[in-house]
Amino acid sequence: MVSIIRFSEVERFRNTGRWVLVYGRRKVGKSFFVRSSVEYDRYYFVGRGGFIYEEDSVLSYEAFKREVVQSLDRDEAVVVDEVQRLPGEFFDLLHRLGVRGRLVAVSSTLWLARELIGKRSPVLGLFSDFRMGLIDEVDILMNLRDKISDKKKLVEYSIFLREPWLVPVWESAGDFFRALPGTVRLTVPSLIGEIFTEEERMYTRVYDGILKAVADGRQVSTEIASQLYSHRLIPAQDPSLVHPYLKILADIGLLEKVKIYGKNKYYYRHASPVIDYYYYLDAKYGVSERDIQETQALKVLAERIPLYAEQFVARLLSRKMGLWPEKIVEKDYEVDIALTDFQKLVAVVEVKWKEKIPRSELRNIEEKLSRFPCKRILFVPNREDLPWEPERVEVWDVESVISTDTQK
Repeated sequence: MVSIIRFSEVERFRNTGRWVLVYGRRKVGKSFFVRSSVEYDRYYFVGRGGFIYEEDSVLSYEAFKREVVQSLDRDEAVVVDEVQRLPGEFFDLLHRLGVRGRLVAVSSTLWLARELIGKRSPVLGLFSDFRMGLIDEVDILMNLRDKISDKKKLVEYSIFLREPWLVPVWESAGDFFRALPGTVRLTVPSLIGEIFTEEERMYTRVYDGILKAVADGRQVSTEIASQLYSHRLIPAQDPSLVHPYLKILADIGLLEKVKIYGKNKYYYRHASPVIDYYYYLDAKYGVSERDIQETQALKVLAERIPLYAEQFVARLLSRKMGLWPEKIVEKDYEVDIALTDFQKLVAVVEVKWKEKIPRSELRNIEEKLSRFPCKRILFVPNREDLPWEPERVEVWDVESVISTDTQK
């Protein structure tokens, strides 16, 4: 079984305090990370029914409290997984106890994280916060690069395997992309339901409508509001009606905001290509209500992968270069990625995710990027496949990024 090492998370965890709150969206690998990368003496899991498990034992809440206090008094390391399911008085107990020993609290609920580090929290200042998302782009590439020799496939598999729950599917499936549609159709609705259950929010038709609208290309609040209004999900075509929903979806980790360079505007996209793929299939083919033919699903996947590759490359370069990923949108042209240092434009990047790029298209890319007095990058699956390299644009592929230190 392939074990994905989250190098960046391990390094980041080393800089946390003695008490740490690990939190993030469901199924991003929080529990696996703690079990595999954090040293501990006791590991407790809190079930939905309030039962508390340690290995094969089931503890009462009173016995659990007593054991936790004793362990921390002995300067031991304790993990409490799904800590949000404990009664509020447990956090009052921690406040009275004060920081001693090593305590790692794991939560799938982002509102709890905000409560714990909020101004009125009984444990304000006691916990370091450690938010986890999907597997880091650099990490997933480093884990898979020795297993997948084809550069294009390496990135395409990595795009989806940032979702840890898909790694076993990739290992066992003869053809991962053929297995993907059925797996996504069965799993994503349950995953979304679990996320909203843990957040203690009703999963309304408005949330579902927003997720579907964003996957279908409505990425700014005015367009999202227009689509929701057309489906009678909101009472007026007013963007202010969807802003609270968008904020919640971004906070939960389902959507992400991308700034338009040089403008006070943002657009929204799915943080996970896997979830985007499901909602796009639902928007086009209604897969939540009926089956979809494999040929249709694979055709849609092939159409969406260049978009997902652009999103992956934006994050990859952002992390490697320590810059903000934005997008340039003008009346007569767009640039896929703008990498900025606050308001300073450091690099512009165009992503072309196909094996053969005509010379005329290369010239147009070079001409467009040459408008900007900064680093200009064309990112392709394999630079060796280009018929020629433009003089005014640097050509990069995934090997250019992961084999060297990328400087600003």
